[in-house]
Amino acid sequence: MPKHSEQNDALAGLLGLGTYSARKSHYPELVARLEELEAERNRYKWLFEHAVHGIFQASLQEGIRAANPALARMLGYEDPAEALWQLTDLSHHLFIGGEDELRQIRETLSIQQGLFGYETRLRRKDGSAIDVMMNLLLKPDEEGLVEGFVADITERKLAQRRLLQLNEQLEQRVAERTLELRKARDAAEAANHSKDKYLAAASHDLLQPLNAARLLISTLRERGLPISEQNLVERAHQALEGAEDLLTDLLDISKLDQQAVKPDIDDYRLDEVLLPLVSEFQSVAEAAGLSLQYYIPNYALRSDFRLLTRILRNFLSNACRYTDQGRVLLGARKRGDRLRIEVWDTGRGIEADQMQSIFLEFNQLGVQKAAERAGVGLGLAIVDRIATMLDYSVQVRSRPGRGSVFSIEVPLAEHLMQRPLEQIMAASVLGDPLPGRRLLVLDNEISILHSMAALLGQWGCKVLTAKDQDEAMKVLEGVPPEVILADYHLDQGVTGWDVVTALRSHYGQSIPVVMVTADRSDQCRQQLQGLGVPVLNKPVKAGKMRSVLTHLLGDRGLQKEDQVLWKPSNSSE
Repeated sequence: MPKHSEQNDALAGLLGLGTYSARKSHYPELVARLEELEAERNRYKWLFEHAVHGIFQASLQEGIRAANPALARMLGYEDPAEALWQLTDLSHHLFIGGEDELRQIRETLSIQQGLFGYETRLRRKDGSAIDVMMNLLLKPDEEGLVEGFVADITERKLAQRRLLQLNEQLEQRVAERTLELRKARDAAEAANHSKDKYLAAASHDLLQPLNAARLLISTLRERGLPISEQNLVERAHQALEGAEDLLTDLLDISKLDQQAVKPDIDDYRLDEVLLPLVSEFQSVAEAAGLSLQYYIPNYALRSDFRLLTRILRNFLSNACRYTDQGRVLLGARKRGDRLRIEVWDTGRGIEADQMQSIFLEFNQLGVQKAAERAGVGLGLAIVDRIATMLDYSVQVRSRPGRGSVFSIEVPLAEHLMQRPLEQIMAASVLGDPLPGRRLLVLDNEISILHSMAALLGQWGCKVLTAKDQDEAMKVLEGVPPEVILADYHLDQGVTGWDVVTALRSHYGQSIPVVMVTADRSDQCRQQLQGLGVPVLNKPVKAGKMRSVLTHLLGDRGLQKEDQVLWKPSNSSE
């Protein structure tokens, strides 16, 4: 008991219930403590009243119980008292989200006891909305009582909305600009397509009379004319040849730029590719006072015949054009799994600083006067585009005053295609099989019919001409021709192959055929390739036509092999 009594006395003394002496001794401490508490209360009151952000205490059921001036100003009230008087229902008077938002806040606080960084919109006195971010703390000792701290983020939200608006405007401007660019691109592509169609149509229309003129010139060149007349014929021949080269280059560069050329890869013997070029440029070199030599090893390559021939023809043409004296050499050598085909010349050579510019369009080195110009300088630009498309390597070596070497590397074929020796020997002993042979020429152009008749007649052939199937049946008089030279595009959508098929069916035999066309499109080329017959492009070169006819008529026993030999002609010039 004494111990318990002592504890009671001590407690009574602390509470001021003890003796007077005890109260007197503890009074200064109590006063000091009360003063500290009052100072602390005043400090919090000052902070509450002068805080930048809004502070409030509210019951989630009964509304705002206390608010500082910052919150009152934020919500458009003159003082906190007015705010307390008005904000008695939080769902209707404060939160824009109404009862649903207030219910979600209650549920969150019941679980987490606090809601931090909560962004919402509050209703101001005038009914407008304000964007705020608040922290809400649930007081644990009083149910439903929360303390809130509110920051005005209206400016930030306005900035965000303005930024979003600017982004939307920018996206709209980008979309509009993209649409404009797309329309401009489509217009440019349409213009290019229209240009290509016009160029193809114009080239076709120009090639028809050019073909007739070249056939007539070829006829005159083979006649024994006086020297003065022969010189005139040669000049006309060179002018026509230049016009043909120009049209071919323009058409090729347009098709390559539009990616309208699709490679047709197949295996060919090297002699199939190079020997026709040797035959073609032998006379060109001789006319320039040069010697054309060649070395053709026994290899086979895998490439597009037409495109590879186009590259090599350009190399040989430039070699003959820019070599004043000496020789031109065409040869090939194996380099690993590839075959390097080279054209050497003893010409003027190329300076080192001009080596790259030779592949630019409309560029001709060493040409100072218009009279010295041959073509438009598109040849090597075409070579560069074809080599890029086929993934081939083009190399140039040159020494000014000594000559140049142009080469291209192509893949080797996996298997070497051999031509039987007896067929080579049989073909080599053939004489001129053309005199006396009965030929039918089909073409819807009268001028071409006359030109073909004159040239073939000069070679000793008996020539029959017709514009369509009805005329062909009349002139043949029931006797089939030995060879048909048919233009592919006749009148009213009829093709030369349609007429050939009808004549073959009528006579019950497979009459040899040479198809002739001025259409150089890939679509036409693919159609003609499926026919399995030789094809000559207009303007027809007399030497090439004679060579094809010689193979077809020379030995009917070799006809099948000769058609295989002349398969590349389906896409050559």
